[in-house]
Formats: sequence, structure tokens, C-alpha cells
Amino acid sequence: MKHLTEQEFKDKIFNYDEKKEWEFTGDKPVIIDFYADWCQPCKMISPILEELNEEYKDKIDILKVDVDKEHQLSAALGIKSIPSILFIPIDKAPEMAVGVLPKQSLEKAIEELFDIKEIVNNK
Repeated sequence: MKHLTEQEFKDKIFNYDEKKEWEFTGDKPVIIDFYADWCQPCKMISPILEELNEEYKDKIDILKVDVDKEHQLSAALGIKSIPSILFIPIDKAPEMAVGVLPKQSLEKAIEELFDIKEIVNNK
């Protein structure tokens, strides 16, 4: 999963310095994981997000933001606890979830917020 900087967020997701109303500039839905290396719950959700990144790689982008390195971005988005997961649909307002979510909850959010049906792995 790619790590996102504040400037990349402004360039690819939403430039909150230039616009006050939310306007997503990406071309496919995005999930952003706000985390820190020292955060145990963050370490618990990371492998789940890695799996989802692989399963949905052509349909959504899953990105990570290290809150210790990206203070400005975290503050601008109101991140107060981690892990925080930001779901960004293409044509709707973003939604935030806080805490460790099971894979089924994340898949349900992807289906409901992004209108993407569950991916079935052929194993």
C-alpha cells in the first residue's frame, strides 16, 4: 500500500487550502488508513487492509497516512484517534470510521459506500 503525504492528498484527493466545499479529484474510490507505527490497533488492521488492497486493487485505492509524519493533514481532517479509516466515494461525501474494523465490516462499507460488490477469490 502506498503512503500518502499531505501534498499528494491535496494533488490527488482534495485540496483543502483552495476549496472549502468537499470536491474529490480522484478517479476511483479511496480508503485512507490513518495510523502510527507505535499503535497496536493499527498493526491489527494493517494486514486486513493489505488483503483488501490486493482483492480490490483494480476498483479502489487503499492508502496509508502516518499521523506522526503528516501532522498538518491529520489535523486538517480532524483525526483525533487512530486507527481512523476514511472512505472516499467518487460522488458522495467521505465517511470516517474509527478503531479496528473486521474485514467483513470493511467489505460491507466498500459495497455500500462505493457500490462495489464483494470480490470472490478463486482459491
